[in-house]
Amino acid sequence: MNKNVLITGGAGFIGSNLAIKLSELGYKVTVFDNLRKQIHGDDPLATSPLYRAILGKVKFLLGDVTCKEELEKAIDGQDVIVHLAAETGTGQSMYQIEHYCNANIGGTAMLLDILANSKHTVKKVVVASSRAVYGEGKYLSSEHGPVYPGNRTETDMLNGEFEVRYPDCQQPLQLMATDESSMIHPSSIYGITKLGQEQLVMTVTKAIGIDGVAFRYQNVYGPGQSLTNPYTGILSIFSTRIINGNPINVFEDGLESRDFVFIDDVVDATILGIESDKAGGNIYNVGTGVPINILTVVENLMKFYNKKVPVQISGNFRIGDIRHNFADITKIKNELGYEPKIKFNEGIGLFAKWVKEQSSQVDNYEESLNEMRQKGLLK
Repeated sequence: MNKNVLITGGAGFIGSNLAIKLSELGYKVTVFDNLRKQIHGDDPLATSPLYRAILGKVKFLLGDVTCKEELEKAIDGQDVIVHLAAETGTGQSMYQIEHYCNANIGGTAMLLDILANSKHTVKKVVVASSRAVYGEGKYLSSEHGPVYPGNRTETDMLNGEFEVRYPDCQQPLQLMATDESSMIHPSSIYGITKLGQEQLVMTVTKAIGIDGVAFRYQNVYGPGQSLTNPYTGILSIFSTRIINGNPINVFEDGLESRDFVFIDDVVDATILGIESDKAGGNIYNVGTGVPINILTVVENLMKFYNKKVPVQISGNFRIGDIRHNFADITKIKNELGYEPKIKFNEGIGLFAKWVKEQSSQVDNYEESLNEMRQKGLLK
């Protein structure tokens, strides 16, 4: 077993849960993280729940993946690197373009440049990719068979026509699960940078003779998710709105759907990638294979919080958002033995129970929406 594991971005939601589980399994874990304010708050060393969850359980290094000297120190003596460090807001990525490219692509390039040009003990790199690489995903046309629609047009969505279209298809398209061989065509800067991270890792690791593994995570949720970041994590965003008694603006018609996968299942899948020799050189979807629409999310959250707030199905939409996506998880089941254990109804209950135990959070969601309106990205 490769005992020394470095997790970049390891104080984040996925990283902190992974770090704790690996530590319990006997791994020597180093977490490397910049404790960004947007995720960890104004005084992260004192108040960030994510950081404090790993405090004393793993080795922690404060640093940024774009800084070569800091990253070199973190890599020294490691057997496996789990590269989670990334900016993750789909909407925010559409106007913080340079920042997202520098952090996600630049940070990954820095990591790989060190591995390619210096002595090290690293035998495997596991990178967090995303369902965002698939863009609008895969559909079945009665006229053309499987098709991959392009981005929806602003004109259609302004007219309330939110479902995807495909040229020369007269009949409605049927949503299909995206498997790993589906067309790659991200529709946001975030998706483009995640694809860049994935391709960089899979290309360079092969060239320098170490194992590379990429996991295309679907929408990860669960206890410990940041309740202060208004740019990502729809369950956290809606929870904060409900608890503060604020109305919820449901974009489009509320029927857009995602594959929500519980944090424990994501951690288990990632550990399979670390431990399995079969994983090297492979890309895997990590999800549940079940699409859940946004109205269902809202209804379930209000039920678990036993609190109703006004819900406006506004028809608003964000440039860069997709309509639907859910994962085909056949490959990771067959090759690594992954099986999601937590169904959505159970998982959202566990998440809501945890949220109710937390101190009240400031709701910054409207501020984030106003920022997007000013950039012309929220319609």
